[in-house]
Amino acid sequence: MKYLIIGLGNIGPEYADTRHNAGFMILDEMVKQEGEKFHHMRLAYYTEVSHKARTLCLIKPTTYMNLSGKAVTHWMQELKIPIENVLILVDDIALPFGTLRLKPKGSAAGHNGLKDIEARLGHNDYARLRFGVGDNFAKGRQVDYVLSGFDEDELPALPALIDRAIEMVKSFATIGTELTMTRFNK
Repeated sequence: MKYLIIGLGNIGPEYADTRHNAGFMILDEMVKQEGEKFHHMRLAYYTEVSHKARTLCLIKPTTYMNLSGKAVTHWMQELKIPIENVLILVDDIALPFGTLRLKPKGSAAGHNGLKDIEARLGHNDYARLRFGVGDNFAKGRQVDYVLSGFDEDELPALPALIDRAIEMVKSFATIGTELTMTRFNK
């Protein structure tokens, strides 16, 4: 069984470790823990890891956030992975920092990466792991907020949150969306 796990983010050192790159951060840590590394391929950095007789195909799109759907649809077709085996890892300002939520589908909620994926797939019926980054920004400063780094008081909690997100990714691939939601969404 193959699964396509897509971490959303923006490429380039100026975006590293920003709230908007939570998806990249999760996959970077997962790949590090597995002793693997990403390879630059068409529209994405790509690698595979095995977990309980499943192949997890991990991608970090190189299309920038607003064109994430281009990489998602390319790799779904390339690897012949059905939508029920696709999981998007995404930052979410609607959730408080430290909250992780797996959802089987849902709206893009203003997130440009999800909007593009939805537009290219023609639906929003795909699983997503929402990584809460909070909404501590002044009106009209949303872009600055998501493109900035985590606050000093948030940094100590990040490694455990990322590890929990990795557990949720592996759980999604082994027991599915519903049981993972029951186990992890609090």
